[in-house]
Amino acid sequence: MSRCLSLRAVRLIRHGAPLADEDIADPRPRSGEVLIEVRAAGICHSDSHYRAQPGRVTVPRTLGHEIAGINAATGQRVAVHYLLPNGEMIGKEVDGGYAQRIAVPEENAIPIPDHLSFEEAAIMMCSTATAYHALRLASLKRNEVVAILGFGGLGISALQLSKQLGASVCVVDPVAEKVALARELGASEGLKDADVALDFTGNAALCLDALRALRPGGRLMLVAINLRDMRFDPYADVLTKERHIIGVSDHTRDELLDLMQMRLDLSLAITRRVPLEAKAINTVLDDLDRGTPHLRTVIMA
Repeated sequence: MSRCLSLRAVRLIRHGAPLADEDIADPRPRSGEVLIEVRAAGICHSDSHYRAQPGRVTVPRTLGHEIAGINAATGQRVAVHYLLPNGEMIGKEVDGGYAQRIAVPEENAIPIPDHLSFEEAAIMMCSTATAYHALRLASLKRNEVVAILGFGGLGISALQLSKQLGASVCVVDPVAEKVALARELGASEGLKDADVALDFTGNAALCLDALRALRPGGRLMLVAINLRDMRFDPYADVLTKERHIIGVSDHTRDELLDLMQMRLDLSLAITRRVPLEAKAINTVLDDLDRGTPHLRTVIMA
């Protein structure tokens, strides 16, 4: 039986407007590519920035870069590394996972071990991997203190990873329910004398507070893509304490392979599931824009 000529997708048609349901051409894998039947796609806060801000992505575009599903040719469960060999990003420069199927280079398909669900593997492709990359760039050591600024999908992954790497954790978030969950998972509340601060908020005032709370030699890791202006005193805030400000961009395929072998329980990170429908996905993006007690929401295709 031949494949359908079209498939359902949820797409960004115009910046500043809601995503829309569309039928698009069924992807046809080229040489070296595989067709993935999407089973789960995480909704990242960056997608709300792409929706709102011209210049982030060209339109029309199918968003979604946290993807897991089935290799249509082999039946193997796989997750998708969102950085293509040419450096383009799935769900940003090329069409992503808010769709029933997607074609990707074979090397971008990462086998999912039996202990991980499609949902957990999907969010691992961005929120967990980015948190892991940030901690590696920070050269985190055992018994250090990690301050997590913003306890969402990345934050809960960062907490688990930090504890697994032997660090203690403090959390700052304006949503009381998120702070309560972080405390249940072993974190303390508020900025402490930290060795590493992970910024997942893009809030300049909070980043500055965190920078000034760092111990000598501390590292402020800038992860949020919406931080565009931060003013600090280079002498008092950085030089005298030999602090570091480090940018964090994406992650590597090898880090994804590492994560697949770690026994992380990401089930608590998934607090909402929605169908592949524009109305439901727009509601999630709206919630992310104004603040929500949810951590990661996953589209179940």
